[in-house]
Amino acid sequence: MVDSVFVMPGTVAAPRAGVLSELHHRYETVREALSRIDKAAGEMGLPPISARLIERDGTNDGRGPEVQYLEIFAVSIATHHMLIAEGVKPVAIVGQSIGELWALAAGGHLSVEDAARLAVARSQVLTRQNWDGKMLAVGVDGRRAESLAGLMNHPDLVLACENAPRQSVISGPERLIEQVERVADAFGWPSLPLDVPHPTHTPAMAQAARDLRATAPRVPYGSGRWRVCSPWLGRDIGDDDPVDLVAGALTARVRMLHTIRELHAAGADAFVECGEWPVVTKFVEASIPGVQCVVPLSEGDPVEAVRALLAESADVGGFRSRPSPSSTGHGPAVRVSAPAPVRAASVSAPPAPAPSAGVAMTPASYTAPVTHAAPAAPAQEVAVVVAAAAPAAVAPAVPPVSAGLDYDSVLTELRTLYGDFLGYPADLLGEDDGLESELGVESLKQVVLLGRVSDRFDLPDLRANSSLLTVGTLRRIAETVVQARAEAAAR
Repeated sequence: MVDSVFVMPGTVAAPRAGVLSELHHRYETVREALSRIDKAAGEMGLPPISARLIERDGTNDGRGPEVQYLEIFAVSIATHHMLIAEGVKPVAIVGQSIGELWALAAGGHLSVEDAARLAVARSQVLTRQNWDGKMLAVGVDGRRAESLAGLMNHPDLVLACENAPRQSVISGPERLIEQVERVADAFGWPSLPLDVPHPTHTPAMAQAARDLRATAPRVPYGSGRWRVCSPWLGRDIGDDDPVDLVAGALTARVRMLHTIRELHAAGADAFVECGEWPVVTKFVEASIPGVQCVVPLSEGDPVEAVRALLAESADVGGFRSRPSPSSTGHGPAVRVSAPAPVRAASVSAPPAPAPSAGVAMTPASYTAPVTHAAPAAPAQEVAVVVAAAAPAAVAPAVPPVSAGLDYDSVLTELRTLYGDFLGYPADLLGEDDGLESELGVESLKQVVLLGRVSDRFDLPDLRANSSLLTVGTLRRIAETVVQARAEAAAR
């Protein structure tokens, strides 16, 4: 059995009508969880949320952010119960932003009813504060995004979320976010304002955090059944008061990228999204090349998809061998990920390369990665990424090496290979640009690229040349290739 991490999305679009119909029919635990959320909603003067999620002809009548949060919670907790019932046991549960509250409930740290009450209390204090703020997704790493926010020198304009190597979110006053967007555009960095009901993760939310601590119902909590990792605390959740956790997150930075990588380094080899579409798993795919990501609800029959995965896991010791197509047309449930191409930029050397032709942006949520890939979900889905279109799971055939083995010919081929992978125009890749220090290509992607160079020039020993990772320039790689090919020809 693979070591699976369950990931819970935060603020995304209202779920589709009927999305939980099959799960409600099959599982008593799902029916019970939805009933408990409905009960809590009724006690708070809100309408029941389960009917629309069960009935395929239900409509979303715009009943406010509290209902939207409860619907997102219902989808996450129902998916969790389905996975547990089918025998998928998580080594950890991780939530993005308010999704951390869903993770606490799924992990058994607090009850479903209390999680619903806290979600509504959080929404209400944010609505009362009525802050004139905004969030902006920017297709650069956290360091560059933080520098970009720092240009405006305002205490409330901050890096809010580090989601992936090329997806960060800045939160701050709306007028300053508009300026940040213009600066990002001048640098050639892709950016997108996020349509979220409550911009958070900024010091501007300090008053709302105080109000939540003062007014939210105190709830009983315990150690839980499953491990829950907090991307803003940077550690596992232990004997922590859920009210304090939810309040503290309002002003804190969410470090999803770091949490994902730490879990993977500790042995997690599959990430399962407890949501309707690939949202957090898009961050995972961009952060850990080749990792297994599973999104059951994106399949026509999520239950059968999970059972097939379990059966395959028992047969081959993992999920990686079956990139089956989705019966819904929204992409594979088993997402065998090649490293996603990214576009890097440097504050010190604008502009960054422009987006590739034919790419498009879609409506966004700050819990969603920013990409140029076509959206996997319908138009109402708020997931967005700012990286280039994801490559196919199977790498394309490597073309024959050209006859020319001189330095210039090799460099030209390397620029094409690296540019295609990273989403750069080849002529913008300088031979002395540091792959990590200037282009932002982290070590995992460099390993993958060096393997492709090895295949391209038929130099198997090149994969083991760690000095090419530490030096990290196209000039050094090209010189090594020319020398190695010459030595091979002389034998």
